[in-house]
Amino acid sequence: MTILDLTSHPVVAKYAVLVDVGYLYAAAGEVLLGAKERKEYRVAADELIQALQKHAEARIHGELLRIYWYDAARDRVPTVDQRVIAQLPWVKVRLGNLNARGQQKGVDAQIRSDLEALARHHAVSDTILLAGDEDMVPAVEAAQAYGVRIHLWGVEPPYGTNQAERLVWESDTVEIISADFLRSFFSRAPAPVPVPPTAPSPAQVFAGRAPTTVKPKVPVGPITKLGPSRPRVEEVGEHVAQKWILTRGRDNIRDLLPGPILPTVIDTELLIEAEKELGHSLRPYPEARVWLRDGFWARVYREFEIGVGVSSK
Repeated sequence: MTILDLTSHPVVAKYAVLVDVGYLYAAAGEVLLGAKERKEYRVAADELIQALQKHAEARIHGELLRIYWYDAARDRVPTVDQRVIAQLPWVKVRLGNLNARGQQKGVDAQIRSDLEALARHHAVSDTILLAGDEDMVPAVEAAQAYGVRIHLWGVEPPYGTNQAERLVWESDTVEIISADFLRSFFSRAPAPVPVPPTAPSPAQVFAGRAPTTVKPKVPVGPITKLGPSRPRVEEVGEHVAQKWILTRGRDNIRDLLPGPILPTVIDTELLIEAEKELGHSLRPYPEARVWLRDGFWARVYREFEIGVGVSSK
């Protein structure tokens, strides 16, 4: 009879990391900056996620399924930061709703649902849960009933504890993430720029920037294809900006200021939206891309009463 030597075939763990962003940000903001609201600080979220992933790899020797990033947004329309995070490898962004009072709705339910589903379908053997709410306890117990080990992570509190006692009891292991670990990813938000009594000129807003000029092309032979007109493209840029302000909210648009450089993901979305409005592609016309950004920023600057500038290519 052959005896199977299990020691030569170690069981490799498969794990997921579930992060309650509301808890993580609030707890870190409090211990690092004494902040009570998210608008008081900025987070290098992509770098923070990479650091958490490396920390998990050092704790659980196995295969990462993915990182679940649970956050909230008004009407579940993702912010600029959330759109960037959603494009990171191995990261799944889950959004609850953010009501008018800044309260998250539906986030805890999504975490509980995913935690139970992963366990029920035997998708993971271990789960790292970065959270603090007692509402997680039933899902933790259900996942454990399916054989999944729960590793609870918390953020170092300034005093006492910031996690429910029962949640700590029910978890298989507990680890506190130190303030020093998180410090480099959080910074205090800059103070709001006061609105000047008179709008500055474009030269004042973009002092030191080389002006953008578009050299007219000299046609050679018969013109077979005309590009879009500058006024029409700028009008479309303003229209797209207005939609952004209405759907994303003033706080999210404010994150783009002072401009005029747009994040790549936003610049691409602006181009796509504009091409839908115009009914044809702008990609053969690089100067039209500049006019489009000018229109976008013109509307944004009027909204914040800080004057109108010229974009950079």
